[in-house]
Amino acid sequence: MKFAPVLQMLLVCSSVAVAQHEGMNMPGMRHDQAQDSQPLIAQALHHATTGTTAEPESESPPMLMWKRKSWRFMFHGAAFVTAQQQSGPRSADKVFSTSWFMPMAQRNIGKRGQITFRTMLSLEPATVTGRFYPEMFQQGETAFGRPINDGQHPHDLFMEIAALYDLKLRDDTVLTVYAAPMGDPALGPAAFPHRASASEDPLAPLGHHLQDSTHIAADVLTISLTHKFFRIEASGFHGREPDENRWNIEHGAIDSWSTRLTVNPAKNWSAQYSFGRLTSPEALHPDEDTDRMTASVMYNRPIAHGEWSSMLLWGRNSEVAEHIVWNGYLAESTLRFTEKNRVWTRIENVDRTNELLLGMNAQPPGFAHNIIGRVQAYSLGYDRELPIVPHLSSALGAQVTWYGVPDSLTPIYGKHPAGVAVFLRFRPASSMH
Repeated sequence: MKFAPVLQMLLVCSSVAVAQHEGMNMPGMRHDQAQDSQPLIAQALHHATTGTTAEPESESPPMLMWKRKSWRFMFHGAAFVTAQQQSGPRSADKVFSTSWFMPMAQRNIGKRGQITFRTMLSLEPATVTGRFYPEMFQQGETAFGRPINDGQHPHDLFMEIAALYDLKLRDDTVLTVYAAPMGDPALGPAAFPHRASASEDPLAPLGHHLQDSTHIAADVLTISLTHKFFRIEASGFHGREPDENRWNIEHGAIDSWSTRLTVNPAKNWSAQYSFGRLTSPEALHPDEDTDRMTASVMYNRPIAHGEWSSMLLWGRNSEVAEHIVWNGYLAESTLRFTEKNRVWTRIENVDRTNELLLGMNAQPPGFAHNIIGRVQAYSLGYDRELPIVPHLSSALGAQVTWYGVPDSLTPIYGKHPAGVAVFLRFRPASSMH
């Protein structure tokens, strides 16, 4: 499917000012009406999530917000400094940092319009050396002509550069156009770095490349229609995954497409189903296209002095030419209690291919993927807020992960591999609510 080229845009946001709550409502829409009877409408106009994804409206992500004349500004993000150690024959140790920072500027245009400029940046090209950090059983992407196995690639410096225009057709209906030289098409839920249910987990899910890896895609154009509590979207984008140069802005023909249905029936719930065709996503298999299907349900429950955020997620890749289908299942949950304490878990069950057998070696000529087993990963973690850096939410935490290994992989990984991560986490301290 061919689309017209996307307009190139770049946003450089101003520095963060004093944090204070400001309403983000469109003219003619009462705040209580938007949040209570139409939770998805309120979120669609706020645009605090990546791309055009949705989460439960009751979530209270920490962020800084202020207003200057007719403009509204927002800043939020997170940074982890992590020491990772693993056991087993394929184990590796590393100290690294992962991060993302999202500034945004927004204003009304006329009586029914709204324009939003947003960017997302990451310092990972400088803080994740060697083009990956260790994570056993992880698959996806390449660097310098070799597969990245047992490791997670860093994000690009420019994770998102986007402009959004909203037109309120009625009080309960909004048309949105999203254009992004780097951005997130309508495929999958909010990516793992931005989900409240995974907010304290410093590592990527093993199912990332089956579920939400398109959150950094080039030349994205999305049109969405939000009505009351549901939204339908269609996207065109460039399907190739970013290469090993994580400092530049990727570009290419809009050769891939996706569509997504989102339903937020109440403030505590959000669900989505999406399907997309990715044209030549992997550099090592340029003639291979991928059909991806995902479905997810998010639930957030505010409690006294905290909240409980959870998600169930399924993703499936169908390799069109090789005729293989692999699935990934995920359940994750984070509980914040007594204000400063958090515990979380992530449980995964994911198909793995014979590419894992290669390690960091190059693929031989004519290499073809095959499913060789399903890996289970179980993670538990805890962190506590500490006054480490003034005016920032900072926490010290640890996470342990152990794995269920299929017989086909025990000769390589052992029977009981495990990993431990100790980290410092930083993010803005103020809450939008």
